[in-house]
Amino acid sequence: MCVYLGLMKIESLTALTFYKTSMDCMHLIQVDSVQRWMEDLKLMTDCECMCILQSKPISTEEDAQSELILSSQHSAYDNLQLLLKRAWIISTELTRIAQKLEKNRWQRVHSMTVRVNCHVRSMINEYNSFTRNSSEEMHQFEKLLIEKCSEFTAVTERCIQTEDERTLQSMKACINETLTTVAQYFGQLIELVLTYEIQNLVRQINSSDNIYITESSTSGLFSLTQEGAQLCRIIAKEGGVVALFKICRQDCFRCLYPQTLRTLASICCVEEGIHQLEKVDGILCLADILTDSTHSEATRAEAAAVIAQITSPHLTFTQHLSSFLENMEEIVTALVKLCHEASSGEVFLLASAALANITFFDTMACEMLLHLNAMKILLAACADKQIVDTPYSRDQVVTILANMSVLDQCASEIIQGNGVQLLMEMLFERSSSGNSAEVTACERVQQKSAVTLARLSRDPEVAHAAIKLSCIPRLIELCRSPTERNNSDSVLVACLAALRRLAVMSPDGLEDSDFQQLVKPRLVDSFLLCTNMEESFV
Repeated sequence: MCVYLGLMKIESLTALTFYKTSMDCMHLIQVDSVQRWMEDLKLMTDCECMCILQSKPISTEEDAQSELILSSQHSAYDNLQLLLKRAWIISTELTRIAQKLEKNRWQRVHSMTVRVNCHVRSMINEYNSFTRNSSEEMHQFEKLLIEKCSEFTAVTERCIQTEDERTLQSMKACINETLTTVAQYFGQLIELVLTYEIQNLVRQINSSDNIYITESSTSGLFSLTQEGAQLCRIIAKEGGVVALFKICRQDCFRCLYPQTLRTLASICCVEEGIHQLEKVDGILCLADILTDSTHSEATRAEAAAVIAQITSPHLTFTQHLSSFLENMEEIVTALVKLCHEASSGEVFLLASAALANITFFDTMACEMLLHLNAMKILLAACADKQIVDTPYSRDQVVTILANMSVLDQCASEIIQGNGVQLLMEMLFERSSSGNSAEVTACERVQQKSAVTLARLSRDPEVAHAAIKLSCIPRLIELCRSPTERNNSDSVLVACLAALRRLAVMSPDGLEDSDFQQLVKPRLVDSFLLCTNMEESFV
């Protein structure tokens, strides 16, 4: 099972705790030599030092919180972070053992097994020190894991006591099997513990009217959602979505709405989260928040983020959201208003992302957007560099334009809003940072702007405007120069399609070589020619 890494701080073990752990490990190894005991003790000491050093905060502002004291006063959130840190270390060690085992590094395998044994015992002792009511099933897995770790340590020790290669190879299968079992028991124990602690957080949200306890529990859930999809599934299964929407329906918790909605958006990256949202009429709640102008802009922006998540075209399990269709007009209207009134780039990005996804989710949305003058609002926003300030925001805008461009009425809106000029500018989209995510976003902007031009150019007025703005030379450049399109095949196909549409309207705008290579052949032949040619710009 995947172990989820969480940021945390870890306490220094007391001398007594460390001595007891070391003695337990050495009893399991059953070595008579004092010298050998001292060598292994050094390994275990290094193991504990490593845990402490890795968890030291870099920021001096956190120094006051860097020492955790194991006590019953730990919050469920602290307990989880402590557990996740230790679990990550154990998971990493198990992976390294498998790597060393493949290379027959028997001495290293044994020393690392000793460390894992120590870490497992420390993790269990730490967790039990601040958990009072763990289940019998959890105790059984703890016992099984400790026993299997002891067996693992013993078998690897036998390997370093022999030099016969045939014997070592015959023992390798046994070690592999034991390692697999340790990893399995470890994964099951971690999932049990995480489930138990998530139940505690959800219980605190459901039972408390205290704003500070509710905030702390919600913060704990949000932190866990950042550790991977499996934890999101556990949270949804244990009633996390229901509990969070309970907060969003109480006016006394209004100040917690943004944080709560952000947590919901994270949980809804998995199917279980969206199913739970549908069951508790979450769409209606989100619609109420979006349409209520008394809510802060931050709250409405986070509600938009949840809408963007549950309507993502990348998810294959969102089409069952029947309640969304019932509330779609209200939601779309509120999102357009949020785009129009956005005071920052972040707010505009969340609102426009939700609108972009909705245009994929249902075709009626495009007609609604046209009726709401969304085209004019989006084009005006693009002129404000403080609002549409990243390739990610432009990606959302051009996605909406591309999906709306299938409507015949869209062409006149584009002309009136100077949209052809914007599409031309988007063909020059380049990353300023070189960040891979930003580069990919720039590719999407180029591709979708070319697609939009191709669709809109069926209208002669749009086509002539594009030709007048020198779109044809830029499209040719993108086709012929791989670096201009960042070697993107999807950009190439879109540009070839747009070029062919414009060439029909203005065949004189192309050189004969461009026409012969990029327009006249079949699209697939032009594509192959452009992908195989040496980089050049004519």
